[in-house]
Amino acid sequence: MGTLTDPMFCPTETALGVIGGKWKGMILWCICRKTIRFNELHRMIPSISQRMLTKQLRELEESGIIERKVYAQVPPKVEYSLSSHGRRLKPILDLLEDWSREYLEQRQQE
Repeated sequence: MGTLTDPMFCPTETALGVIGGKWKGMILWCICRKTIRFNELHRMIPSISQRMLTKQLRELEESGIIERKVYAQVPPKVEYSLSSHGRRLKPILDLLEDWSREYLEQRQQE
């Protein structure tokens, strides 16, 4: 990622650096729909390991895209949701989903 003063700065590359990768798109797709607990999220994405899911969630939290809320109870309850900054991504992710559907339909017709 560059900085705004860097002549090679590319905003698209910055965005993809924050939300791109093998799992972050799927994680965000799930969290965009509702506040979700770790195990529920893991059930929705069964092919991701718990370790990788934890890593990706931490990165999204560090980037300010999601929030992690821990409830003081036994057993511990943790929920993930979009942060206010992350909610600004939702319309973009919705458009990306529409574009993807159209793209896949077009490719199937070719």
